[in-house]
Amino acid sequence: MSKVFLVRKEHFCASHRLHSDALSDEENKRIFDKCNNKNGHGHNYTLEVTVHADIDSNTGMIINLVDLKEIIKKWILDPFDHKHLNLDTEEFKSVNPTVENMVLVFWGILIKTELNSMLYEVRLFETENNIAYYRG
Repeated sequence: MSKVFLVRKEHFCASHRLHSDALSDEENKRIFDKCNNKNGHGHNYTLEVTVHADIDSNTGMIINLVDLKEIIKKWILDPFDHKHLNLDTEEFKSVNPTVENMVLVFWGILIKTELNSMLYEVRLFETENNIAYYRG
């Protein structure tokens, strides 16, 4: 059997505020700069979910792309798209929504779905230059 990697790319928009209660207001402003704006700021994120598995000899696929798209939509896009992450999502009420923390949260969500045995990597582009990825 041949193990293949398959990547699904999706896009979503969200706002957030980078802020740590463990730091003073001055430290937060110095460290997070404009990302510490009290009203938050937004990004157009690109999410890439990579799965890997053996190719099914009957279908020629490792997963139906329609199914992969629907899993990502249900568990990531629907809950996080067009949300203020700090205010509108339970996951980031007490976790600073840095791109690093976001990719860990998204991995933690997806690993509990039917993707668990094939999930290889979650990659999140906050901008075209700022990217975090996680491989469990």
